[in-house]
Amino acid sequence: MKKEITITLDNEILDFVDQLASNRSSFINEILWKEKKRTFIQELENAYREQDQDVDFQAEFTVWDITVGDGLDA
Repeated sequence: MKKEITITLDNEILDFVDQLASNRSSFINEILWKEKKRTFIQELENAYREQDQDVDFQAEFTVWDITVGDGLDA
């Protein structure tokens, strides 16, 4: 779904956008999607880092790791 909005850009930024793209909306949309992805990946990395430092989680993970490797065939 798309929604039409109005934004205000500095003249210098608008000139820059016009130099790089023939379709302003598509160009800005693409940049914002990339930023959204970058933000998500950063948040995911932070969550993994936090999880890696969580002693309780690591202890629980070890228990499950042992259970998985207990010799039962799937």
